[in-house]
Amino acid sequence: MTTTQPTRKRLASLDALRGMDMFWILGGQSLFAALFVLTGWTGWKVFEAHTVHSVWHGFTFYDLIFPLFIFLSGVAMGLAPKRIDHLPFDERKVYYRKAGKRLLLLCLLGILYNHGWGTGMPMALDEIRYASVLGRIAIAWFFCAMLVWHTSLRTQIITAAAILVGYWLLLCFVPVPGGSAGDLSAAGSWNAWFDAHLLPGISYQNRVVDPEGVLSNIPAIVNALMGVFAGQLVARAQQIGEWKMTALLFAAGVVSVCLGWLWDLQFPVNKELWTSSFVLVTVGWSAILLAVFYALVDILPGQRAAYPFVIIGANSIIIYLASSLVNWGYVSQSVFGGVVRAVPEVWQPLIAVIALLAVQMLVLHWMYRRKIFVSV
Repeated sequence: MTTTQPTRKRLASLDALRGMDMFWILGGQSLFAALFVLTGWTGWKVFEAHTVHSVWHGFTFYDLIFPLFIFLSGVAMGLAPKRIDHLPFDERKVYYRKAGKRLLLLCLLGILYNHGWGTGMPMALDEIRYASVLGRIAIAWFFCAMLVWHTSLRTQIITAAAILVGYWLLLCFVPVPGGSAGDLSAAGSWNAWFDAHLLPGISYQNRVVDPEGVLSNIPAIVNALMGVFAGQLVARAQQIGEWKMTALLFAAGVVSVCLGWLWDLQFPVNKELWTSSFVLVTVGWSAILLAVFYALVDILPGQRAAYPFVIIGANSIIIYLASSLVNWGYVSQSVFGGVVRAVPEVWQPLIAVIALLAVQMLVLHWMYRRKIFVSV
């Protein structure tokens, strides 16, 4: 992990969208429940239902948070893609070493995040959960980088399509050893079989399928690859026109969402299995959001309004880790506890959520103002 000062202008919409994504993890998901307590309006319950993951098949806004991060890691790569396969191996080693270190470090940080500040790392190696959100981001980014560095755009498109179709054929038409073909239940799926035989340590909440398990890492690579394609389009914004680029990106997102829900009729949208239809739906919404944020933040004068999201996105890794390793609730109570208790009881849940977000924003604002950006 390195702390650096930027040498070029950051794409503000990328930071803002990454920050909006992270906002819900930091505590933003509690706003709707607090607003319901304050107002009693049942509409807040509808919004609140989208701040939790789908139980199995289906899709909520909260299901988008993770794949959007993977997509945005691809966007950052696509803004300045490079082929290195023509270079001598001695020159390529620098890239490979950096990619390998990033892969390993993110996986290790993911393990650290899994156990958090209050539970402690177990001494027995088989009691550790190795699969993680950061680990999946690292794996998807790593294999995406290998493709971008060594293959043509045509090959990358064919690879993305082959992964989605191949994953569909495996899960829906190839019998699981000791089971049947097309079983998309938790216990009967290919994902459960792979996790039982190849996943080291324990799974999330000891489930038969880990949501960041072995097999579902493969389709997640497509989320990153699609991000690369989007980043390449954004990089050409000045050449083809910013509004035209934004419209193309938005339209591509709508088409992807529609194709994903059409595929859902045969291959259900499912986050834990990371189905091919789920990839298309999440890629589509990611592209739509990127187009909207680019228009509002990088074309229109919306960067000032987006500042809270920008400062989160500029240090998303460090604040994500801190959400597990730091007791922000204790800190906010220590600083604003008296204020929360002083307001009418019906206001207290909302003020408590605002206080929780405020202490994190103050830290991020301090880092941003001093141009401290922690990246892996």
